[in-house]
This record gives sequence, C-alpha cells and structure tokens, in this order.
Amino acid sequence: QVQLVESGGDLVQAGGSLRLSCAASGMSFSIYDMTWYRQAPGRERELVASISRRLVTNYARSVTGRFTISRDNGKNTVSLEMKNLKPEDTAVYLCSAALVPGAPKYWGQGTQVTVSS
Repeated sequence: QVQLVESGGDLVQAGGSLRLSCAASGMSFSIYDMTWYRQAPGRERELVASISRRLVTNYARSVTGRFTISRDNGKNTVSLEMKNLKPEDTAVYLCSAALVPGAPKYWGQGTQVTVSS
C-alpha cells in the first residue's frame, strides 16, 4: 500500500522559515517525480515545486528564490525548505508522486502551513 505522509507544517510569523517533509512507503520512490502542491481556502490547488527522478527542479514563480525542493532516495523522502514566508503562503501543502509528468498518481493528506502577518 502506497503512503505519502507529510510533516513539518506549523504556524509561523511572516519572514520565518519552515521545512516540510514527505515520507513515502510502499513504492519504488526513486522512479517517481515528486511534487509539492498547496491549496488555500477558496483557491485552486497550485503547484509549488517539483523534482523529477533525474533531479530536475521546477518552482512556481511566487516561491522562486524562497523555497527549495530536494529528495533523498535512500530515505524515500522529499523535502521543501521554505524561507522568508509570507501570509500568502498560508495553505495546506500536499505531496504527490507521479510516473507521468503532471499526472499525480499518489497524494498525501497534507500539512497545514499558516503564516501570520
């Protein structure tokens, strides 16, 4: 059974930092492209950052320069380092795994990030 479990969400002040992690199990982690999405109330789900099986990274324009995605295939984890957080970063952050780019096959339950002004 495939599981993606996110952790690291918290309440933080604007300008602060957080590190999110997503632990995968039940899958051949290294062959999947991994993506962080976020969803805020009343807004559509948004791609935040992705890292392919070949370690190619991609970021939303709104987080470029502030967020860094990385993966550890030995530990089956993907992380999202977030710096200089802004209130507009407030959302539930979800981890996903895809074999076909842009077509997530598995999703985690999400972790809440709240940034206060």
